[in-house]
Amino acid sequence: MSVIRKFQVTFDCAQPERVARFWCEVLGYVAPPPPKGFDTWDAYNLSLPSEERDAWFACSDPSGVGSRLFFQRVPEGKAAKNRVHLDVRVGTGLVGEERLAVLEAECARLIALGAVRVRLLVADEDNESCLVMQDVEGNEFCLD
Repeated sequence: MSVIRKFQVTFDCAQPERVARFWCEVLGYVAPPPPKGFDTWDAYNLSLPSEERDAWFACSDPSGVGSRLFFQRVPEGKAAKNRVHLDVRVGTGLVGEERLAVLEAECARLIALGAVRVRLLVADEDNESCLVMQDVEGNEFCLD
């Protein structure tokens, strides 16, 4: 019998908290409370040695159903296309112009948060339309 395991998705990035807070807005996720003994994340970060400050951040689905997202600071910048990306399912079950309208509305909302529109992939015989975008650090994702 198979065991179903929970998993987290980890992002390498330059500014973990900035990227995490962007994804909180995209997905309706929430940031965790600061570690025990600290009133704020800023207070926690100030307690660390300078090289460890702002090294990571996380966010999670407040309902507990979706996977946790973890963001870790890495020294190198993004150099190529993602090998894995998230599909944000905003148009599930919709087709044609109705689907495009929902994708475009969500695209506009995310652009206001700092996302970048890359291109529209129009529907064909096998797939419905989707929008390729980038988050605040250039990581690709799709509005699907």
